[in-house]
Amino acid sequence: MADDYYKILGINRSATDAEIKKAYRKLAMKYHPDHAKGDKAAEERFKKISEAYAVLSDKQKRQEYDTFGSEGFHQRFSKEDIFRGFDINDILKEFGFGGGDFFGNQSGGARFTFGTQSPFGGRARPQTQRMPGEDIVYELSLTLAEVASGTTKQITIQNHGSPERITVKIPKGMMAGKKLRLAGKGNPGAFGGPNGDLYIQVKLLDDPIFSVEDQDLVTYREIKLTDALLGATISVPTLEEKQYHLKIPPGIKNGTRMRLAGHGLPSMKGAKRGDLYVCIQIQIPKHLTAEQKELVEKLAETGL
Repeated sequence: MADDYYKILGINRSATDAEIKKAYRKLAMKYHPDHAKGDKAAEERFKKISEAYAVLSDKQKRQEYDTFGSEGFHQRFSKEDIFRGFDINDILKEFGFGGGDFFGNQSGGARFTFGTQSPFGGRARPQTQRMPGEDIVYELSLTLAEVASGTTKQITIQNHGSPERITVKIPKGMMAGKKLRLAGKGNPGAFGGPNGDLYIQVKLLDDPIFSVEDQDLVTYREIKLTDALLGATISVPTLEEKQYHLKIPPGIKNGTRMRLAGHGLPSMKGAKRGDLYVCIQIQIPKHLTAEQKELVEKLAETGL
């Protein structure tokens, strides 16, 4: 298991740059080879705290470490990668130590340099390949009306912990389960790799009037028993916020679905719209007035 740099320095993951520097200075004073001459355990400890400081004191390397975790970070970064741009001699001078190579070369005054050979033992891995960033999937809730007409939304995504506000144009007919790809709007890649993509995935909000069947809409309308027997004209709402006058034929059966062509949802590919189905539900009264009961009884006598 790879070392936890935060534990090595004895700090919290939320530590500030100043707290990281303070923790390293305290440990460097304790384990520096000048203070622990001949103590191999102290020298190894000094190497570990220097490696931890090289990563956590660098904003980009620390972000990669926090993102991928200790194991993932070490799969992506070699020792050479970790110490690239990190001059331990200048840092130690800042803390009051002299220069020198404390990692195996005892020629006093030699600078701490990096080549293909890692100063911490063993050969460094070749330069890690550029890696693309991870994609982001954002679930966006839309009303049926927004799906029908298209809309523009402002969303905020968390890109490596930093909020980013993006304007997204949603085309007509973008149904639940479909994704809209925004190239290069995902997480940044490692080692200069390309950004990932952002995928907008739609979630349909429940509608009080319509239910959805693919591109078709279904609504339920109640009619009176007399309307079912004699026929009637009823008003049906549409997504365009208009009322459609639907003629009910005499003798319609309960549960009949009447089709209004082209009043459903549009297609993203420009094909024809879906349909609106009106499901007829006949109201059967639970209680009759004396007059209603008398009239029904007379109808029964006629064989109705």
